[in-house]
Amino acid sequence: MSQTLRQPEILDLLRRDGRVTVEGLAQHFGVTLQTIRRDLADLAEAGQIERVHGGAVLPSRIANIGYEERRRLHGAAKAAIGQACAALVPQDCSLFLAIGTTTEAVARALRGHRNLLVVTNNVHVAQILLGNRDCTVILSGGAIRRADSGLVGPLTVQTIRQFKFDIAILGCSALDEEGDLLDFDIEEVGVNRAVIEQARRTILVADHSKFQRSAPARIASLRDIGTFVTDRPLAPALAARCRDWGTGVVVTGPAAETPEV
Repeated sequence: MSQTLRQPEILDLLRRDGRVTVEGLAQHFGVTLQTIRRDLADLAEAGQIERVHGGAVLPSRIANIGYEERRRLHGAAKAAIGQACAALVPQDCSLFLAIGTTTEAVARALRGHRNLLVVTNNVHVAQILLGNRDCTVILSGGAIRRADSGLVGPLTVQTIRQFKFDIAILGCSALDEEGDLLDFDIEEVGVNRAVIEQARRTILVADHSKFQRSAPARIASLRDIGTFVTDRPLAPALAARCRDWGTGVVVTGPAAETPEV
């Protein structure tokens, strides 16, 4: 395969997986390590990737990728995370479900639960749970963000502060090696901080691609989260921090695989 065909596919793999390795790409394309290193050097010089030891990641960004594209990524992992998270939710409780494609997967897994009160700022979540007649759905106020039909802003926070949730289920755009939850939208960060304050227990749902991404705004730390549900094991240092903080970590089926290094 020529360089002009390889490099766009490398970018597609990065958007899908968040990280690529030189050895993995060489095997994928059937070319030498040196050839892949030249491709990565070209892409890095063009500002399309960032080189890291042994491979590359997408560059740090101040804007998230499109919502429909995020929906297509890691669908099986998100479905498994959704099922695992739903298993932690008892019947007869109050929930907050936040914006995100993984929280949508949780909503789909909750359609068989009984006697739920769900508050959400995610129009898609509300639509999914309307199919559960044993679920009362309250859509928060706020301005609708056209990019993803999420509700954000002061009215959203005011709605949230009227409740004390048994469980809040949040996503994030990125999770750094120190255990900080990151996002791109300052208004959404403010909403999620209010949710954490109003919840007796908080669950974070995020697939492994969030480990390789970056975003500019900090929501909270895994220290502030009761349980983290993901699809691959955490790096040893972060896993140790979670143990020290008392943050439970649930790894779903596909996560038996070893994280890429």
